[in-house]
Amino acid sequence: MLMIGPPGSGKSMLASRIPGIMPRMTLEESLEVTKIHSVAGVLGHSEALVAVRPFRAPHHTASYAGLAGGGASAALPGEVSLAHNGVLFLDELPEFDRRAREALRQPLELGEITVTRAGASTTYPSRIMLVAAMNPCPCGHRGDPRRDCRCAPTQVERYFGRVSGPLLERFDLQVEVPAVPYRELTGSDGESSAGVRERVQAARERQQARLAGSGCHSNAAMGEKLTRRHSRPEAAGEQLLKHAVERLGFSARAYSRVLKVARTIADLAASDEVGSEHVSEAIQYRTLDRGGYD
Repeated sequence: MLMIGPPGSGKSMLASRIPGIMPRMTLEESLEVTKIHSVAGVLGHSEALVAVRPFRAPHHTASYAGLAGGGASAALPGEVSLAHNGVLFLDELPEFDRRAREALRQPLELGEITVTRAGASTTYPSRIMLVAAMNPCPCGHRGDPRRDCRCAPTQVERYFGRVSGPLLERFDLQVEVPAVPYRELTGSDGESSAGVRERVQAARERQQARLAGSGCHSNAAMGEKLTRRHSRPEAAGEQLLKHAVERLGFSARAYSRVLKVARTIADLAASDEVGSEHVSEAIQYRTLDRGGYD
């Protein structure tokens, strides 16, 4: 997920809450995370097993080795592996070193990353939820009704250009996070994280039942064959998706990701069929593909 909004709109707070609504870790997942943290030397002395999904938030000055993995004399896991089975949050995404950002493409596609140092090569699991945040422009106030933006269109274009198209395309959810009005800040109505987690857990169980025997445990892990088998929308949804592909020029990767997101939205709604409303919502989450910041 990529969140785009002005400073102070709550992007970092939202990101930090995500582990609390994710499905609980299985014993197998906990063991995998514990091994990685032990190798990296970040496992607490009193911590025999990591039972909570990791949330890693490296600073934008993090080096390529810090993010992807490495070390002076050993191929140690980096942040992308320390976040395995959890969340890797990159605030101020365009400020990260380009080489470090592009290193994320392999784990996002394969769920693992190979680290090579001093003739040694080690492959670590890196199945992560990548969550990133950025401002809508260099000054941060584009589209903010409270403050005027001082950025020229060319500055905005260069700012977004710091993040490559292939990386942006891998964000399934590209959402705007506007400034929050005072009346909403002071309100307390809303669903609790525990309530959301129960719905997410139920959706994950639906996925596991549907994918039993396929080697996949979630919609995100489905290959093209499974995606087309289990995510094919009904006729109205198919027509809507066709229109979006033709109008917005979705790539094959973006098309597949929209199908997976639509399937997940349907699972959260406890629906066996992927309807047009699920496809429509999935398309709406691709802000940049829809020209939201042209």
